Amino acid sequence: MLLVLGVVAFFSGCKGPRSKEVSVATVSKELPTVDALPIHVIHPKENPTSKAKETLGKLLFYDPILSGNKDVACVTCHHPDMGYAEFLDISIGTNAKGLGSKREFNTPNTIPFVKRNAQTVLNSAFNGLQNHKTYKPENATMFWDDRAKSLEKQALEPIKALEEMRGHSFNENEILDEVIQRLRLIPEYEKLFKEAFNEAEPVTIENLGKAIASFERTLIANNSRFDQYLRGDNRAISISEKEGFELFQKVGCINCHNGPMFSDYKMHVLGVPENSKLPAMDVGVADITLRDSFAFRTPTLRNLRFTAPYMHNGSFMSLRRVLEFYEDISRNIQRNPNVNPDQFDPFIRDLELSVKEMALIISFLNTLNDEEFDKSIPENVPSGLSVGGLIN
Repeated sequence: MLLVLGVVAFFSGCKGPRSKEVSVATVSKELPTVDALPIHVIHPKENPTSKAKETLGKLLFYDPILSGNKDVACVTCHHPDMGYAEFLDISIGTNAKGLGSKREFNTPNTIPFVKRNAQTVLNSAFNGLQNHKTYKPENATMFWDDRAKSLEKQALEPIKALEEMRGHSFNENEILDEVIQRLRLIPEYEKLFKEAFNEAEPVTIENLGKAIASFERTLIANNSRFDQYLRGDNRAISISEKEGFELFQKVGCINCHNGPMFSDYKMHVLGVPENSKLPAMDVGVADITLRDSFAFRTPTLRNLRFTAPYMHNGSFMSLRRVLEFYEDISRNIQRNPNVNPDQFDPFIRDLELSVKEMALIISFLNTLNDEEFDKSIPENVPSGLSVGGLIN
């Protein structure tokens, strides 16, 4: 079974450069395995961490000064109260107010919905991590369509996206320069950038991405009950949860959801139903071959408690609905008329689940939750704007 779930956040449908090479899943002869998350984070050689960078990055993450209309921040769609995601199927960016499911556009409005569900920032420091492979954070895969590599590059893309943070006031080629000019006019930011980078002119686009990425790598939830179990505590999970893990492997979920992050970081075609809020169908990775149309990257299964609705467009509100969807497509039942059953990923052909089995697998998935992560919010930001933008 292929269990690809959509999570909140942030790594949603913002525009940006397409990846030149996209790995589309094929059946592997290697037996997939899972593992506990590492205790420590690996940082890129070009962006070693420091307390000064992390402090600066956190303030930038919460400051709407980064958006075209100064009304939305990174945290708007990746809030700690919602596991650094949001309880919303597809994100609402600029020209809006509220948080999570209560967020709505202002009137009048000409800004579209963000194209995809916002993925969680939690554990994004481990994106791309796989068993028995050298991990290079500068090559870490980002976004549903794998169009950017590394947290440093990912951090800049929402700022450039019309529907997420940019708005109509600036074009894509202007907005980052505009943001840098704003930051240079704020003495506290000048001081913080100097402390973080110690350069003659530290307030640059590159350092902006580095600072935000440095903060995001502090958002770690790597001590779930399942991590404890894998590290040797046999009592960390219950008997029924162990049975659920056995089923997770037996029915094939592990074929795509493997490694420490429970993701193979490959592209899979599933035929998820379209979201009626979007004016056009989302073809995902569609510029390789016709077969690979509607392909999306496998997301992590960690911290699913915080990241509903699921799938790349938030199609399903519960894990039960996700499992029922996979049961349907294993029987060649078409849920998206734009995707033919012969395009479905080969990993899901043989899936058959009973109601009891679904319940046990969901019980296991709940062992991957870890609520011990940084939930602190700055009392203010250097711009003097509302922390997080118009979210209250």
